Amino acid sequence: MFKLLVIGLIIIGRDPFALVGVQAPGIWEWGQQNKIYACMMVFFFSNMIENQLMSTGAFEITLNDVPVWSKLESGHLPSMQQLVQILDNEMKMNVHMNTRTHHHS
Repeated sequence: MFKLLVIGLIIIGRDPFALVGVQAPGIWEWGQQNKIYACMMVFFFSNMIENQLMSTGAFEITLNDVPVWSKLESGHLPSMQQLVQILDNEMKMNVHMNTRTHHHS
């Protein structure tokens, strides 16, 4: 959101620093003179920062809000065969649980 807000302000030319009573830094002035480059820089630098903040190495799979695989716990990604087997087992177990609850109702 912040990235899009900054890009929008650059394109519109609205000085956000004037709103808070602060003189605009030189980089803002440069960005107003070079809008295309400034927008590209904001986009790429913010993506780089977002990726750095979000890369935990986690890979979690849930089915019906129940965790069925965790890379953090297992230490590796599942193979396609393991993934299909895990999901198949979970779906069979869910069907079995659903039929048991319907018979007891």
